[in-house]
Amino acid sequence: MKCVIPAAGLGTRFLPITKAQPKEMLPVYDRPTIQYVIEEAVASGIDDIIIVNGKGKRSIEDHFDRSFELEESLKEKGKFDILKTVNEISNLADIFYIRQKKQKGLGDAINHAKRHIGDEPFAVMLGDIITKSDRPCTKQLIDLSEKYNSSIVAVEKVPNEKVEKYGIIGGSEVSNGVYNVDTLVEKPKLTESPSNLAIIGRYVLYPEIFDHIENTEVSVGNEIQLTDAMAKLDLLYANVFNGRSYDIGNKIDWLKTSIEFALEDDEFNDVLLDYMHEIVK
Repeated sequence: MKCVIPAAGLGTRFLPITKAQPKEMLPVYDRPTIQYVIEEAVASGIDDIIIVNGKGKRSIEDHFDRSFELEESLKEKGKFDILKTVNEISNLADIFYIRQKKQKGLGDAINHAKRHIGDEPFAVMLGDIITKSDRPCTKQLIDLSEKYNSSIVAVEKVPNEKVEKYGIIGGSEVSNGVYNVDTLVEKPKLTESPSNLAIIGRYVLYPEIFDHIENTEVSVGNEIQLTDAMAKLDLLYANVFNGRSYDIGNKIDWLKTSIEFALEDDEFNDVLLDYMHEIVK
């Protein structure tokens, strides 16, 4: 299976950090956000990845490319552990890049990958969402998509005050945590929301989605919304994700995630906790 990672957004909520730095390259503890996403794809059995990027995103390509000068420098200094890590990054997967020249929404970004995808189901993974679980979130979706022969999205229950920030699904539960979707609304008001089950940036879609995207008008944010195109599918399922997602699309959640991931590292856990206690005092 192939995977599409949209990464062409301007990252305006992180300005001025993202004036010349893609938000997908913002570090979460010890690696850029998008590396976690690609590692999840690889752990899900995917090694053919299309990144839809935009102007000013060259550092993404550089990060997953080889750096011969860096490699030679590490060899000369005998830093072979770090060299191994650097080489692993450039060998994670086959990564292809497509330029979205104008910001026209998530639906339009996905549509840019149409020629590369062909006529097979494919995964979509947002470049600013990290997930954590025993079985990768995307692998869970791949297995369920094969079981139900259908497109499927990952969802999580969100607090009422966050409903307006997400695409929300409504439908009937057909098995434990799996819903047959009959309603999709992009960023609804709480009073108009069909549920509090929010799409969290992981999808497995059948190629028919491209026809629906091309026939979808602009809506929320004056953009072509992927949610609107999915609402036209004859069959769509949603799976309540068995794990936890981290939205790196805003500053406070980005900071919280980085701290949480750092606390999971035994090398720095005690030092960081002591420092945090000092700050609180």
